[in-house]
Amino acid sequence: MHITRHLLWGGLLCMPAVAFYTHPSFYPQQQQQPIGDIESKKKAPPASSYRDDLLSLHRSLVEIPSISGSEQDVGIFLKGYLTERGYTVELQYLPPSEKKNTGDEQQFNVLAWPSTNKNNGGPKVLVTSHIDVVPPYIPYHVSEQGSSSNLGSDTQISGRGSVDAKASVAAQIIAVEELLRQDDVSGEDVMLLFVVSEETDGGGMKHFSSVYNNNNNSPPTSHKDGGLLLEIKAAIFGEPTENKLACGHKGHAGGTVLAHGKAGHSGYPWLGRSATEILMRAMVDLLDADLGSSERFGNTTVNVGVIQGGVAANVIPKEASARLAIRVAVGNQTDGADIVRQKVQKLLEGKEGLELTNWMNGYGPVECYCEVEGFETMIANYGTDVPNLEGGHRSYLYGPGSILVAHGDDEALRVKDLEEAVEGYKKLILHALEA
Repeated sequence: MHITRHLLWGGLLCMPAVAFYTHPSFYPQQQQQPIGDIESKKKAPPASSYRDDLLSLHRSLVEIPSISGSEQDVGIFLKGYLTERGYTVELQYLPPSEKKNTGDEQQFNVLAWPSTNKNNGGPKVLVTSHIDVVPPYIPYHVSEQGSSSNLGSDTQISGRGSVDAKASVAAQIIAVEELLRQDDVSGEDVMLLFVVSEETDGGGMKHFSSVYNNNNNSPPTSHKDGGLLLEIKAAIFGEPTENKLACGHKGHAGGTVLAHGKAGHSGYPWLGRSATEILMRAMVDLLDADLGSSERFGNTTVNVGVIQGGVAANVIPKEASARLAIRVAVGNQTDGADIVRQKVQKLLEGKEGLELTNWMNGYGPVECYCEVEGFETMIANYGTDVPNLEGGHRSYLYGPGSILVAHGDDEALRVKDLEEAVEGYKKLILHALEA
């Protein structure tokens, strides 16, 4: 049986990527271990006992395209993978009005708990990340040839989602599996949640929060639905933090600035009023303005992401617009975005022909728990699903890989980053349960 299984898995490595997830009845736990360079094996640090499972799962996840709005295939894969391992799995469908894809299929979150006893006061800890990625799809690639057990700890693994956030998804699942195998947690202690649309509007987590927090006037994080009783005391969110424990992250807000001018011939600019000139001068002032800061989160920053205006080079533009993305460092989660909005509004009010529209109802700086022994800490400048899960739970933010490569063409991380994350998630789950 042992030899046959390894030969079968070796054959699968030569098959196209789609073969890893279009056969739900087969989810390999170990990769073939071919003969490698004996000297390199001697020099390499010992592989973790779960390296094969971890890298196999990570590879399967990354090879499945799941750009926001099209996460169904990776969700079905996770359902099959977890069911094969004894989990009870629920697909939580978003209402049709909330879906972001244009096809007939609805988006869904994947919920899984490792116990069939759903009425014993658990789970206490929610372990969660997102399964959607940003475009475009980038194929899975390993910088070194060989099976998972033969790869060095510094081997680079790349591809879209290899960091953000399928690395967290894989490490979280293996961490829970290891804790269960070692009897460090019980099946009623933890629940896995993998959501859609984090990269767009957070719709997956918002829907989960709405269902389990607000139905039937239930108290926060306590809702009975289909026999599943949630009393979430802590939530561990997976995002690329370089395996440092985040003490929080900046808030997010934004809107559109419209500039109104007067059209005319470009040869006689004094007879018109250029909307693009009005807009550009205002944007420079906005970028230079003090929009608030704090000791923990630093300065509030503005990105002028999209500028549009004019109809032709020889026509004085009558209309122009700029779309803003603002990272909020002032105030708290509830009032920070509004503080920044008022500052932006005041700056624009002193200038002719400008108005602020389509303001996003964002949020201010988000606090996370980071007083855990053995972890370096950091502050993130990006947004997460942490503020989308309402309730009185404690939030942890942690995961492998760097945000600096997460949305780029060079998205990648090392084998040892994934293995370190497994150990980190194990520590955080145990800490959350003890707390």
